Amino acid sequence: MMAQQKMTLADLIRRQAAERPGETAFIFEDAETSYAEFDKRASQVANGLIAQGCKPGDRVAYLGKNRDAYFEMWLGAVKAGLVMVPVNWRLAPPEVAYILGDADPKVILTDPEFLDRLGDYSGRILVTEGEDERLFSTWRDAQHCDDPEREAAYDEPVLQLYTSGTTGHPKGALLSNRSLLGLRTSTPQEQLSEWYRWTSDDVALVAMPVFHISGSGWGLWSLQHGAKGVIVREFDPAQVLDLLIRYRITKIMMVPTALRIVCDHPDAETTDFSFLKYICYGGSAIPLDLLRQAIAIFGCGFAQMYGMTETAGTIIGLPPEDHDPEGNERMRGVGKALQGVEIRIVDEAGHELPRGEIGEIVTRSQANMIGYHNRPEATAETRDADGWLRTGDAGRMDADGYLYLADRIKDMIITGGENVYPAEVENALYSHPRVKDVAVIGVPDAKWGEAVKAIVVPAGDPPPDPAELIAWARERVAAYKAPKSVDFRADLPRNPSGKILRRILRDEYR
Repeated sequence: MMAQQKMTLADLIRRQAAERPGETAFIFEDAETSYAEFDKRASQVANGLIAQGCKPGDRVAYLGKNRDAYFEMWLGAVKAGLVMVPVNWRLAPPEVAYILGDADPKVILTDPEFLDRLGDYSGRILVTEGEDERLFSTWRDAQHCDDPEREAAYDEPVLQLYTSGTTGHPKGALLSNRSLLGLRTSTPQEQLSEWYRWTSDDVALVAMPVFHISGSGWGLWSLQHGAKGVIVREFDPAQVLDLLIRYRITKIMMVPTALRIVCDHPDAETTDFSFLKYICYGGSAIPLDLLRQAIAIFGCGFAQMYGMTETAGTIIGLPPEDHDPEGNERMRGVGKALQGVEIRIVDEAGHELPRGEIGEIVTRSQANMIGYHNRPEATAETRDADGWLRTGDAGRMDADGYLYLADRIKDMIITGGENVYPAEVENALYSHPRVKDVAVIGVPDAKWGEAVKAIVVPAGDPPPDPAELIAWARERVAAYKAPKSVDFRADLPRNPSGKILRRILRDEYR
């Protein structure tokens, strides 16, 4: 039985290939890959990486949109004892350069359209498609298919995901086999909440970007349970609707912003979605009007998922039975801890607070990260010796164990499901010669949940053109991080130590 086993990702794919060799693991743009073929390709990738000189613990990177080749590269890297580093393709070249410099990958797999973002990278480059002599599939198929059986141990890293940094630099969160598989392999399926169970009959739409834990994790969950994963290169509402119908998708995960776009598609209300079991959403709470619209259109169960990169994804869930089109108190929160997850609310000294009081949310489970790559001080600040991880979110817990978020301690902005830290954007704008001072906050937005706003103290009069500042930021950070709007004022509110009081600014705009 799978429960209680210390299974690695390599064990997982070997077992699925043995138990269901002819069944479909992934579908990408009509090309189907069976579990046996997927396992074989992962071994070929592993042998190619070993032949390239990669040693256990080395990094390989992926810079591209969702595709089956990413999962082949990842599981192949795992079989070779390596660590996969998916890089956000939406990042600006300087941001990509920082991550590559920090991770130091020996091999990079990239979409051709992102080759120009690799800068002076000197390692081995493979490309996902086209006529390039470095074509991934040609390289892969030239390798022998014997399994090298050199995978990382249960508590060693297999995935390095970069999170936005409060000081302007992202941190690579190290996730082990235990982080990614421990919770789900230590609990028998029949003991899990129904919405959280998977079977080999499930068909999952992998639509979230794989550089997020929600994308890589969703694809991994599909593999773990012998289900069928339908991979979407990038989110497109018309394509999502088409694939939902064509492959009779049973499970999908998306952010509320994406859900609204799908609901607003002209074909949504006339489509039969009776095959769809659950829509899981995360990144932000779901507005009541959107929930009503979505329930009317899809008629399936809805579950909110709360987690973070450092917890390997979901650790708290609001189940379908707590979703009411008329609204209820629990829908203001994010749900209850999943089985095997501990949650506490603590004060600044780390002391647990009584139910109902607001403090920082800390968590402990097998899903917690090992730490941050090359960042021992940041690791120590985030995870203590007893395994408790600080989320950076403030919240409270009610008498029934339901968690409610109060604020984001780290001032993080969530726009369209993407995390943006003000410091990153402020650093970009500070470099503009006509910016004297700047604060970046999130403001309510009907489409994106929150929109990035810059509040600028100009250096001289007249102030610069807002469009000029937005363009300036877009050249230095990813487009989704750049301000959607810019306001000007004579000064910014600060505390006695000089720190900008973003809370005051947010309150003014809300």
